[in-house]
Amino acid sequence: MGMNVSRQVDLTENEYLQRFVGKTHVPAYDDDFWNNFLQYHINLPTNSEEQLSLDSRLETLCQSFISHNLHTGNFGSLINVFLLKVSELLTLSDTESNVHIWHAFNALFIIRCLVKYMIETGSEYQLLQHFEALPVQAADSDETPSDGTAAGTSTAIPIDMRAVEETKAAVAKLVDGSKFETFLEALVNIIVVIPVKEFTYHLHLEAVNCMIILLSVSLFSQQTMEKSTIYRTIYRCQHANTLMSALLHFLSRMSQAPQTMFGFGTGGSFVFGIAESLWSILTFARKQPDILTAHDLPTAFREHYPLANQSLLLILILTNHHATKDNPYRISLFGCSDSQDSPKEDPATFKIDFSSLYNTLCRIVTIDQATLLLYLLLYRNQRFQKYVMAQQNLQQLVIPILQTLYNAPDSTSHHIYMSLIVLLILSEDDNFNKSVHQIMLKNITWYTERSISEISLGGLLILVVIRTIQYNMLKMRDKYLHTNCLAALANMSGQFQSLHPYVAQRLVSLFETLAKKHARLDQQLKQPNDPNGEPDISIPIGCGLTSEDMLQDLSVLEEVLRMVLEILNSCLSHQLVYCPNLVYTLLYKRNVFEAFRSHSAFQDIIQNIDMVVGFFSSRLQRVQEQRGELGVTEVLEVISKGASQWSSDRLRKFPDLKFKYVEEDAPEEFFIPYVWTLVCKAGCVHFSSETIKGVSAEIVC
Repeated sequence: MGMNVSRQVDLTENEYLQRFVGKTHVPAYDDDFWNNFLQYHINLPTNSEEQLSLDSRLETLCQSFISHNLHTGNFGSLINVFLLKVSELLTLSDTESNVHIWHAFNALFIIRCLVKYMIETGSEYQLLQHFEALPVQAADSDETPSDGTAAGTSTAIPIDMRAVEETKAAVAKLVDGSKFETFLEALVNIIVVIPVKEFTYHLHLEAVNCMIILLSVSLFSQQTMEKSTIYRTIYRCQHANTLMSALLHFLSRMSQAPQTMFGFGTGGSFVFGIAESLWSILTFARKQPDILTAHDLPTAFREHYPLANQSLLLILILTNHHATKDNPYRISLFGCSDSQDSPKEDPATFKIDFSSLYNTLCRIVTIDQATLLLYLLLYRNQRFQKYVMAQQNLQQLVIPILQTLYNAPDSTSHHIYMSLIVLLILSEDDNFNKSVHQIMLKNITWYTERSISEISLGGLLILVVIRTIQYNMLKMRDKYLHTNCLAALANMSGQFQSLHPYVAQRLVSLFETLAKKHARLDQQLKQPNDPNGEPDISIPIGCGLTSEDMLQDLSVLEEVLRMVLEILNSCLSHQLVYCPNLVYTLLYKRNVFEAFRSHSAFQDIIQNIDMVVGFFSSRLQRVQEQRGELGVTEVLEVISKGASQWSSDRLRKFPDLKFKYVEEDAPEEFFIPYVWTLVCKAGCVHFSSETIKGVSAEIVC
């Protein structure tokens, strides 16, 4: 494993670990053992390499634990100690609870390591067996010492190995999930009841991480989750609203991780008087991360704000499983409302400050998992969608999404797709389509195709979406991505205003590029035996190797061309007076429509464009006859005057372009693999990719 053997000795020779994973039972009432056992300090692993290092050092101990725990019940003792610590925390003051929080965290971390190992190497049933396992002598005595030893003394109870079969039979009857359910309730209590403070931060983080680990059983099992005891228990939790509320608050508040854990300084001392750690699991070298920066936002978010990051991932896991069935977490997220709303509003599952949540999402929306949560809220939570549409600073949300699309090669296809869907959902609102053209932007330095000193948010959106279409034609070749891009532009087209000259050029150039592809493909079909005719591999669909493929590609291309023409026509029909630069570009590029005037699929809509071009062309000709050659400014002046006399009634009427995003059937097939990919790649918990069986082969840890 690339580990130094001498470093592994630290753990394998530790007397407390050896006793815990060994052949003798350690009762939960042995305070001396547990207080010593839980008095250690660890810096949590934050990447796959560190997790691998820790896993390799713990592997021998975990194997020993698996071999002996069904007979010793020591895991159950640890669970009981943890439950006791949590119950005490709920009644203690801040000054009294420091040691309990430290010990509770350490107990939970050990539980998490063991649960993770059992999930990755065994079955869910075996995991629950270890939760419920009781020691042989204690099976009928509720952990009362058989030799009369007083409670609290450090006495290990030997195990009679001849009773193995009897123990297995007894354990089998007990695997009903009751102990696990109690443990889950304790995790929920930590998350929803104990307030997040500097010295409780890592306990909350560990509780969230432990829930993610438990839910990861779906990664390592091929059984349906309907048959999973863990999933059934989590999804019948009566506190779904409070849990979802707490997780969303963790994200919204984005509390930064404290530089020390429970008061440990760099030297390992404990500020509230506890002696230095009696034993140490592992200390990883740490560099203090920089402030949250855009150039490496995912890493900065994970390292600076791990509780927010993990809470976001847990929200996505809980809401995307059982998406088509009764899912209390899904209902809770989609039914929450703004804490500033009037009490007379319809009942909500819980309330949260939408302003804080919106501002947080604006800060991190370029992160894959944040885009997915934004999609869920906009698509499923009508209150949140209404709130977003009413914001005056929409550029804070939209510009980062456009940057994601602009930097498409640096993003996953799923992230690009979800970013486009978010834009499509936003474009369904007419007020959004109006306001984006009223928000003016200056010096967009990341848009490098052309230097633009000033442009509207709407114009920038059009440019980036057109660029995405062209990128898709060359790289991704996804028909649905084309459709969603064009649907967003179509929804906006009736509200296009004050289009920048470059935006108008790009709109018409998009049609021109597609028209050239159409001509080449049509020529290949007419001359299939031409030895010099090579298939156009940049056609959106198919590879052009057979006539049947090329016919299908031609059909798709004609659908896209038709949609671009409809977008141009919609703008001319509704906003011609406000778009002189588009009219100018159409006059300049009138020849690109020549080949489609007699084509049955485009004839009707081309007539409208020809009518506009003919009207302004004749006016320009008359003015030129009077003044001579006209410059750009003069041409635009003629167009503006002519627009005031133009009547759109002359044009043939077409239905308004309105597209609405509708989630496909069986959304779990797309979203569950997507979510677990995000958990593996962007989370603070790292899994063994070698043993993943369920969910999807696309997941890479």
